[in-house]
Amino acid sequence: METLKIQNDLSKIAEIKISYLPKFKAYERPQITSSMDGYKALYNCWDKNTIALREEFKILLLNYNNRVLGYFNVGTGGVSAVVVDAKMIFGVALKASASAIILAHCHPSGNLDPSSQDITITNKLIEIGKYLDLRVLDHLILTPDNGYYSFADDGLI
Repeated sequence: METLKIQNDLSKIAEIKISYLPKFKAYERPQITSSMDGYKALYNCWDKNTIALREEFKILLLNYNNRVLGYFNVGTGGVSAVVVDAKMIFGVALKASASAIILAHCHPSGNLDPSSQDITITNKLIEIGKYLDLRVLDHLILTPDNGYYSFADDGLI
């Protein structure tokens, strides 16, 4: 029986490239000063044809002065749930050199109340952010017709 040989060819290492190409100068980007500002920025990024259909989770990336660097679609789920991957969230935030993030997901049902799972994932992400010196400023729940809910405004952050 032939033994499997593991090659130790160091030329077979993939290069990891990191790039962030903003289209606007820092002073031209919107500044987030309230949950309403965050809601408006995120709602503008949402597909209006799917917000009432399925849950989606996005993050808004902010610089040190809370100016928007961009947004990222973390995941698309089903009618009542979406997978939230902390590695994906913080990997993207670090790649963009964000200083803070705002979490957001939609409730297609129109219910503004956070679920126990919403509260648990929010607290987990806040704790991870502390270790990375990356502030989680808010978690917004958007609905198709009923406005939004802010964890920060309600004292949960």
